[in-house]
Amino acid sequence: MADDAAEIQVHRGLNGVYFDRSAVCSIDGRAGELRYRGYSIHDLAERSTFEETAYLLFHGALPTRGQLDLWDAELKAARDLPGPVFDVIGAMLHGHPMDVLRTAVSSLAAFDPDVADNSPEATLRKSVRLTSQVPMIIAAHHRLRSGLDPVVPRPDLGHAANFLYLMKGELPSENATRLMDLDLILHAEHGSNASAFTARVVAGTDANLHACVTAAIGALSGPAHGGAAENVMRMAQEIGDPANAAAYVKGLRDRREPVMGFGHRVYRTEDPRARHMREGVRRLSQEMEEPKWYAILEAVVEAMRPYARLGVNVNVDFYAGVVYYLHGIPEDLFVPIFAVGRTPGWCVQVLEQYEHNILIRPLTLYSGPPPRDYVAIEER
Repeated sequence: MADDAAEIQVHRGLNGVYFDRSAVCSIDGRAGELRYRGYSIHDLAERSTFEETAYLLFHGALPTRGQLDLWDAELKAARDLPGPVFDVIGAMLHGHPMDVLRTAVSSLAAFDPDVADNSPEATLRKSVRLTSQVPMIIAAHHRLRSGLDPVVPRPDLGHAANFLYLMKGELPSENATRLMDLDLILHAEHGSNASAFTARVVAGTDANLHACVTAAIGALSGPAHGGAAENVMRMAQEIGDPANAAAYVKGLRDRREPVMGFGHRVYRTEDPRARHMREGVRRLSQEMEEPKWYAILEAVVEAMRPYARLGVNVNVDFYAGVVYYLHGIPEDLFVPIFAVGRTPGWCVQVLEQYEHNILIRPLTLYSGPPPRDYVAIEER
């Protein structure tokens, strides 16, 4: 057994292991390239909308104007939560928003007419509903725990603008809307990350879509996957002034502690999504007359420049937290907002898994005691 074990190579964390093929997302970590269905994230960030990007992910091609209008109408028509789900949210007012989101998504399965149908058509219908219901859940919980009534969605608002309206009860500016829309596009899909892989593992058992997305939310709730935006904002608050950034970064590096928002499991150069958030944060900071936070982040980037050659570069979440903070959104909602953008990505991964489904069952290499004889309790 020992000789056989010595020949087996263990890939801890499945790092570098391809478990399947996917036509949805391609990532080149060395070149710093990200594409959805073949389209560069830069083109989508600069020219697309979240609705159009979601259509692309689900249907494999960019929509015509007529197709996009119908798709937008479908998403808007799905902005509804069953009354009992509001009751579930109300019963968890003091819970962490990620726990509330996970539980509420799970409860939606009891009210979805297609819950037991895993066909592509039914799964797409459920995907549309979940894409629109996830922001409803997050906003309703935020309002209720703040002692406010949930806001009724507006059919004249797009996905990003409606989410901000649901959260704050007031119409967002055009600049704020565009930046939130951009944030959702950049987070919509990212290959076989921890939460998407979790969703596919659950789909591999032929479980329904709600079970898969519930599991994905559970994976995202872990700080090693979804917590970067929260941590970056805390770091910026601790720095307090751009002049303090260099010394703060040096202290972290001297103690061998990570600088939040830098480094990525996949990218060895700058995260290609980061540049789009950087410019958006600059504009929003000026609009809201709070330029300090953007200045602090740029001072941290400058202090970290010597480490870029080692592959430690800024990632997308470095700027995302400031966007949410400038909107007055509490830190414990930063990760749930990640889920608003990622829901289509989870759903399309499940759709792809269902297409040629197989139980995902990797092995672990046993490293425990050798075979032992059972000894009666009186003789131990």
